[in-house]
Amino acid sequence: MGNKIKEKARIWLTSKRYNWRNYDIALVIVVLALSLISSYILSILNVQNHHVGSLKRQIFTVAAGLFIIVLFSLIDYHTICTYVPLLYIVTTILVACTRFSPLGTTLNTDSYRWLDFKVFNLQPSELCKIVVILSLAAFFVYRREKLQTFQTFFLACLIAFLPTSFILVQSDLSSSVVIIVVLAMMLLSSGIGRKILGPVIAVLVPVSGFLVWYIFQPNQLLLDKYQLKRITGWLNPDSQALDTMYQQNNSVLSIASGKLYGKRLLEDAAESRNYNSVSVTESDFIWTPISEEFGFIGCMVILALLSIIIIKCFLAAKRAKDYMGMMIAIGIGSMFCFQIFFNIGVATSILPNTGLPLPFLSNGLSSLMSSSMAVGILINIGIQPNRGSNSSFVDSLTIK
Repeated sequence: MGNKIKEKARIWLTSKRYNWRNYDIALVIVVLALSLISSYILSILNVQNHHVGSLKRQIFTVAAGLFIIVLFSLIDYHTICTYVPLLYIVTTILVACTRFSPLGTTLNTDSYRWLDFKVFNLQPSELCKIVVILSLAAFFVYRREKLQTFQTFFLACLIAFLPTSFILVQSDLSSSVVIIVVLAMMLLSSGIGRKILGPVIAVLVPVSGFLVWYIFQPNQLLLDKYQLKRITGWLNPDSQALDTMYQQNNSVLSIASGKLYGKRLLEDAAESRNYNSVSVTESDFIWTPISEEFGFIGCMVILALLSIIIIKCFLAAKRAKDYMGMMIAIGIGSMFCFQIFFNIGVATSILPNTGLPLPFLSNGLSSLMSSSMAVGILINIGIQPNRGSNSSFVDSLTIK
């Protein structure tokens, strides 16, 4: 009994150390606004027979997201990072199970991205993104005295590439690219130095050129046929307008039909919409109904809200009280930035078709959990107390 009281007292005293005046209520409000917009657009899709979920489910989703944000904002990210080895092993196993266990399911796609737990479906790759960010941040802290070595570089790549290899086996190229982008941004920000990254980039540039050439060769083994077809269709849209590019072409037409103010305000809500000819509008192509219903002005408002989240991520990195907090914030900011750019880029056909959710807007519990955890950790970074002279953002980039 006495030990329990001491543990509660320790937790209470730890929470009292937080600088509560820095608790980012504005960020929570932005996330809530995006979640409410998502619920509204999903309710419209549900009315038009897309069956994306009932109002009760949407309310539960918004409440669950807020709960996760508050919960993770109160847990010290240093404490979370002490369990990184366990979290890393568990999420890697979960990702592997999507392809190599009976729990793996495709959910009407060609990719084994989900685990079917009967009560709910989990997409482990979404949680894996957060765990990889935390793992890399903890690793860079551990290796900080030996940061400017090729051993550190290759070990960091191994940390990221191990779960990524299982995600690639799922045939989930988009999530794999997200993790690689996060790895690249965290390496550039870690202070590893030009002596290491310079030779690596010098090697990667010609290798990347060779790989681009190789994937267009007959019988190439890097990409699945449908992935290669999406790339070739994007490069030659007219030749596959009624095949591979059908979905993206209709998405662009739907977005254009929203014009300045959108159809939600100016036209009968019961009128058929162009986005009815686009599949997966509740998730990967959520930007399509948003654009048609809310128009250019509505899209700019939503983009402003998403931009606030990204800006706050990198501001949190700049103001972080220690090196670990800075690295985590950079990883989270890179993840959000790339996913937003890629999701909207696919919907507007400036990028090849691939599946990535739009944070806080796309339907999906796994994506919401991942994004909410990221925001909660980001807020916790902001309310941390000072941790001594070794906390400067600039100082963290000038490692001896």
